[in-house]
Amino acid sequence: MQNTLEKKAIKQIDFNCDLAQSFGIYRNNREFDIMDYVSSVNIACGFHAGDPVTIKNALLRAKEKNVVVGAHIGFSDIQGFGYRQMDLTEEEIEALVIYQVGALMSFAKSLGLEIEHVRPHGAMYKQAGEDFHFACSIAKAVKKCSQWLVYYGPAGDVTLKTGEYVNIPIAQEIQLEKTYNVDGTVDYSQKDLEDTPLCIQRLKDLLAHSQLPNNEGGKTIVTADTIHFSNKLPNGLSLAKEAKDIITPVPVNYKNVYDSGWVG
Repeated sequence: MQNTLEKKAIKQIDFNCDLAQSFGIYRNNREFDIMDYVSSVNIACGFHAGDPVTIKNALLRAKEKNVVVGAHIGFSDIQGFGYRQMDLTEEEIEALVIYQVGALMSFAKSLGLEIEHVRPHGAMYKQAGEDFHFACSIAKAVKKCSQWLVYYGPAGDVTLKTGEYVNIPIAQEIQLEKTYNVDGTVDYSQKDLEDTPLCIQRLKDLLAHSQLPNNEGGKTIVTADTIHFSNKLPNGLSLAKEAKDIITPVPVNYKNVYDSGWVG
């Protein structure tokens, strides 16, 4: 259980956001505004959002801003923006993941970049935080693309056990606007919080004690390697700005090296 972990201060953490959340004539160039306040970006690969030109432009902006690049994978659901559940076989999941990660890898290589992580989107993200076998199917496919890729998943036992079982580096992710259950999983029945001061207080508690308020009025201890900042919320940009004033984010791979004692 997450709330039995020892409380400890967090000294290094990654901030991530999603990019290329456009398609064809439907543009969202405002999403680039948040890039100044994060250390890694997740670029949609064309299944739930993104098209070739959008993906290329997002990679170029990431290169310009010198932030770490990752693949933002989802179900093949442009119409539903990847928010609709799909019942897929393990073979279909593997093909879906490798297709998307491979596309972004090739694009990145053509621009002199490397991708460092993979983050599921929408319904895929939700299922990956709840279904161990589903999460393992994603992680196995990610590992087939490269053993060095980090798998970003919702903080909790499922992501932790997936990393151990598949033997893949993981980053457990927190979202400050989400409500959490006592066991440290997201309570998706609750609306996203759009109160920046309250989210900032959550960040301070997280950094100081590795804990977040839960839906029963108490505190739950969580493991947090990265924090996701949403471009879709009206306070997403202001929240990222204020968060960076509190702690300067670092990419997950740097955090991993720091935690190992190789850098001070």
